[in-house]
Amino acid sequence: MGDWGLSLDRSFFDRPAHEVAPSLLGKVVVHGPVAVRLTEVEAYGLPGQDPASHTYRGLTPRNAVMFGPPGHLYVYFTYGMHYCANVTCLPPGTGSGVLLRAGEIVDGADVAAERRGPAVKARDLARGPARLAVAMAFGRDHNGEDVIAGNIRVYEGSRVPPEKVMEGPRTGVSSGREVPWRFWLDGDPTVSPYRAHTPRR
Repeated sequence: MGDWGLSLDRSFFDRPAHEVAPSLLGKVVVHGPVAVRLTEVEAYGLPGQDPASHTYRGLTPRNAVMFGPPGHLYVYFTYGMHYCANVTCLPPGTGSGVLLRAGEIVDGADVAAERRGPAVKARDLARGPARLAVAMAFGRDHNGEDVIAGNIRVYEGSRVPPEKVMEGPRTGVSSGREVPWRFWLDGDPTVSPYRAHTPRR
């Protein structure tokens, strides 16, 4: 296990998602033997305000974790095949979070490779939100996990120079696509390629 610095506290996440998101770049998420340094994230805003957010239409059984305390994992199943993970932001009842989109495996690469497949390049082990979830073994049981006091933690990691932080439109969303709340590390090979939303037939 590497030295990733201190575990983040609750106050780090008790802010608007678009402020938390860029400050998560360079932070390290650890679950068991695997650690990933975040290189790409996306912020999702408040109910009724951000049409791309799962909370846009209000509280449901599926998105209830998003309306809970800050610093918890919201893990959801999408397209009938993938899990993705967000970290909740702001106080209970608010309903916003940050999607963990991509990162560099900095510990446990052998375990991540077993989970992702032997032919997968190191660059691609957690390059995209579904791939990151597989590499980190996030699943339905981790929905609601407390990343401050639970078995999944987020650590300080490495300092990121402000000039390395890029921002632009969120990728693959059908609504609110123009909102520049996708943040990534400039030039990092583990950042996923941008793709605009294409309607499913």
